[in-house]
Amino acid sequence: MEFFIMGFALLLAKDQHSATALWIGAVIAILCLLTAGLMKSMRGWYLGSVIQLALIGYGVVIPMMYFMGALFAGLWVTAFVIGRKGEAIRASLIAAQEKGSGAI
Repeated sequence: MEFFIMGFALLLAKDQHSATALWIGAVIAILCLLTAGLMKSMRGWYLGSVIQLALIGYGVVIPMMYFMGALFAGLWVTAFVIGRKGEAIRASLIAAQEKGSGAI
């Protein structure tokens, strides 16, 4: 979704901003796509966090990106929080299964 948001931001920026601003936006959009494939490693998580900041920073070019970048950054943080809770629940269920199967 961030790729599409950046694509729409580039459409808004194409008539009023320099080629440098458009290239920076295009790099951010491409990194959004590439990072999706890296999410199984920690590199992907770190790069994804940097991209969240870049989306907010693109608000200098398109002011609405301040809001959209903050919205996606909030979703990013929420994914971390819920993911950690889910992993803790999963670990406790696995521990309970191992404890239960060891008693047989």
